[in-house]
Amino acid sequence: MESSIRQVKSVKAIKVKTDRSLSEKIFLFFIYAFSGAFALICFIPFWLVFINSFAAESSIKRSGYQLIPQNFSLDAYQYLMNGRQIASSYAVSMTVTIIGTVLAVLITAMYAYVLSHPKVKYRNVLSFLTYFTMIFGAGLVGFYILIANWLHLKDSLWALILPYMLNPFFAFIMVSFFRTLPYEINEAATIDGANDLKIFFKIIMPISKPVIATVGLFYALQYWNDFFLALMFIDDYKLHPLQMMIRQLISNINIGAYVGGSQTTYTQPLPTYSVQLATVCVTIGPIFFLYPFIQRYFVKGITIGALKG
Repeated sequence: MESSIRQVKSVKAIKVKTDRSLSEKIFLFFIYAFSGAFALICFIPFWLVFINSFAAESSIKRSGYQLIPQNFSLDAYQYLMNGRQIASSYAVSMTVTIIGTVLAVLITAMYAYVLSHPKVKYRNVLSFLTYFTMIFGAGLVGFYILIANWLHLKDSLWALILPYMLNPFFAFIMVSFFRTLPYEINEAATIDGANDLKIFFKIIMPISKPVIATVGLFYALQYWNDFFLALMFIDDYKLHPLQMMIRQLISNINIGAYVGGSQTTYTQPLPTYSVQLATVCVTIGPIFFLYPFIQRYFVKGITIGALKG
C-alpha cells in the first residue's frame, strides 16, 4: 500500500515538472542564461589574473592580457620566491588577520551583548554613541595623532589591529541577533547561579555561531584587504602586509627591496606585469579557501542583521 502511494506521488511530481507552459519554459531559460552569463562575466577577471600570472613577460607586453597566453613561464613566481619580503608580508598579514579577527569578534560580541541586554541601564545611551560614530568621525588628522603620537603605535603591528577592533555596523548586526534570543535563557541560568560572564561564554556564544561566523568573515576580510593603515603608520617595509606589498609592486616603487633587493640572484629582466598578477594570486588564497567553510552561516547572519531592528 505504501509503495503504491509513493509511486503515485512520484508520478504526480513528474507531471508537475513536465507540465510547464511555454511561457514558464521561456522564463526559466532566460533566468538560467542570464545567471550563467553573469557568472561567466564575474569569472573572467579572476581567470585573466590567474592564467596571465603564468604568462611570459614578453607575451604580456606584446599581446596584452589574454584568455590563453601564447607563452607560459614561471619567472614571476620564481622571482617572488627568491626574495624574503613575500614570506615576511604573508606572516604579517596572517598574524594581523588572526589576532585581529579573534579579538575584534570577542570585543564586538561582548559590547553587542551589553547593548541588547534589557536590564542594562544606559544601553540606549551607548547605542546612540555607537550610532553617532557611524555618522561623524574625528577626521584623518585626529586619527593619526591618536595612533601615532598618543598611543605611540607607529611601526607596530598593533597599529594595524587596534583601529578595527570595534566596528559599529558589525556591533549592530550582533545586537539584532542577540535580541532574537529568548531572555528566559538568561533568567534560568541566573536562577542556577550563573553570573553574566558565565552566561555569555557558556550559553550565548555557543548558540550564536551564525552571527559570529558572519561578523568574523567581515573582520577577516577587513584585516586581510587593508593597506590604508600600513600606508599611514608603517614605514618599515619588513612590517608591510601583503596588500601594501601589492600596492608598492603595482606602483613600481621599491620593487627590488620587496623581492630581495641586492641579494637576489635573479639575472633576467624584471617581470613587472606577471609579478603583479602572481602576487595577487598568492595573496588571495587564504580568503578564497576560507569562505566556503562559513558560507552556510553567512546568509543567515546577514538576514538577521537586515530584518531585525
